[in-house]
Amino acid sequence: MSSGLPKAVLYYHPKSIWSSVARLAVEEKGYAADEIDFKIVDINKGENYDPTFLRLNPKATVPTLVVPLSNTLSEDVDSRYKALTDSTTIVEFLDKSRSSLSRTHTTSTAPAPALTPATIAATSIAKTIVYDIIHSDEASPGKLKFYNARDEAGLKKLRQVVLPALQGRADALRKHIADGESGVAQVSEKTKQFWASKLAWIEPLAKVIEAGDRPTESLSETEKEERAAFFKVAKQTWETDLPNVLGKLTKEMVGPFALGDQLSVADMHLIAWVTRLVTLAGGSGDDEGKTVIVKIEEYVGGEHVSRKKLGKLGTFWDGIKGVRSWQKIYGEGVF
Repeated sequence: MSSGLPKAVLYYHPKSIWSSVARLAVEEKGYAADEIDFKIVDINKGENYDPTFLRLNPKATVPTLVVPLSNTLSEDVDSRYKALTDSTTIVEFLDKSRSSLSRTHTTSTAPAPALTPATIAATSIAKTIVYDIIHSDEASPGKLKFYNARDEAGLKKLRQVVLPALQGRADALRKHIADGESGVAQVSEKTKQFWASKLAWIEPLAKVIEAGDRPTESLSETEKEERAAFFKVAKQTWETDLPNVLGKLTKEMVGPFALGDQLSVADMHLIAWVTRLVTLAGGSGDDEGKTVIVKIEEYVGGEHVSRKKLGKLGTFWDGIKGVRSWQKIYGEGVF
């Protein structure tokens, strides 16, 4: 690709589940290495809350794909850009932008299989899986990650895994808030309120997790109440919400992939979500599907979810491990 032509830029974090959705789509669509620039945003250090990034994406989320407008794809025209700020929109854009109908300047000779479902019925199933299930509050990978402890032993382990990230984000937000109040950073009241709302969510969670290395009897009454409230949310997330999600998923999935034998837009989201779940439940990329569903059942609790009802998930896991994009993103370890 000529250096004078505008390129898309994908802002992402290597261990972000939704960033993985976009990266999987890039691989599946066969984009060449010189067609998209990749820029890491370290969300564990709160770089996504920086005013510069907020100008691209006021939601402070990754992935964010900044793309040149189609009518400015020329060296003799000043390029204009727009930002796509959620994984669903990004995957749809990546799918449509490399096809026989695409106007994108492409240097790749790799196949560009269509990910968009070919029928109305398949489209309906894909939308249900992506929007109603995977991106629902019940299926939130953030809650599954940060509330991945239902007893003292689990909380002590969780402390080691997530506390540094929570503290890094909180430190960044406090600095931005202070800079905004002092005038060092010229930002709107809306941005200040946004930072404050994010900090208000992180601080209480970080407080409970930071105390995770202390036995309950050593806590103050207030700290005991906070820990109990944390465990209540954790149990709701893992023992009620997650089983509901898995039940809905296995009902909608056709198998072996979301819509059948071919990968689709739904699979980009499902691959990342299932891989995160397997990781949180103690699985690894070396596990076979039958092993994975046993681990999920044992981790969640057999009284909440049964391996007998997770057969499609096991088959799906065996299938995605052979997919080139999964191997590229998760070949060195699942997350």
